[in-house]
Amino acid sequence: MEWVHLLRWAHILSATVLIGTGAGIAFFMVMAHRTRDARIIAHTAAVVVIADWIFTASAVVLQPVTGALLAGAMGWRLHEFWIVASLGLYVLIGAFWLPVVWIQHRMRDLARAAAASGEALPEAYFRLYRIWFACGIPAFAAILVIVWLMITRPTVG
Repeated sequence: MEWVHLLRWAHILSATVLIGTGAGIAFFMVMAHRTRDARIIAHTAAVVVIADWIFTASAVVLQPVTGALLAGAMGWRLHEFWIVASLGLYVLIGAFWLPVVWIQHRMRDLARAAAASGEALPEAYFRLYRIWFACGIPAFAAILVIVWLMITRPTVG
């Protein structure tokens, strides 16, 4: 396999992992939240936290590394519009993802405490859930725009 094909494969695979893990995490967290059952939410959030660290974090590292190597191998300049726009959106996604990781940990802990005590989920959990949900919308939209930019590679001027 040629080097450029390996880079493309790794870059596309890590993008797929980012999108798939993000969509899967969102789906399972929303479905667990809808139950309002602290035990289910605690368990789901615990699995989500693990998935985020194993899959999302590794793909987050691979994306810029494989992207930079691929750009070099293809002769693309890093200051081309679509690359600069993609990198800007990538930073934006990171600005949403980092707090979301902390929020997921906190939601898990609040749900675990509620489940252990037999009490209802506290208002802090619901406040964090609203923030978590709100952060997911622009982050997921941004990753879809990045995929469009990678496919179309539009130029400006």
